[in-house]
Amino acid sequence: MIKHVTQKTYEAEVLKSTVPVVVDFWASWCGPCKMQGTILEKLDKEISETQAKICKVNVDEEGELAATFGVQSIPTLLFYKDGKVVNKAVGVRDADALKKALGI
Repeated sequence: MIKHVTQKTYEAEVLKSTVPVVVDFWASWCGPCKMQGTILEKLDKEISETQAKICKVNVDEEGELAATFGVQSIPTLLFYKDGKVVNKAVGVRDADALKKALGI
């Protein structure tokens, strides 16, 4: 299940996750973000919660959180393992690229 995270839930959902996490920084008005969202929704149906977690951050609602991670263009994807960023991608990525970055 895709989780929508905020400044308050980021640590618990992302940094303390026991599985790899991809965080999608997006906005509702962003065309490429909608494309990435569709790809993430399909991926979410293919993977189990024991393999990886998908989280989303709305930059319009969580601008401070986006700034904390240096997000300047969207969509920006941050890939986490053991609470640390291990990869960053700006722009739309296909499901195979996402799986590779997550290590699944």
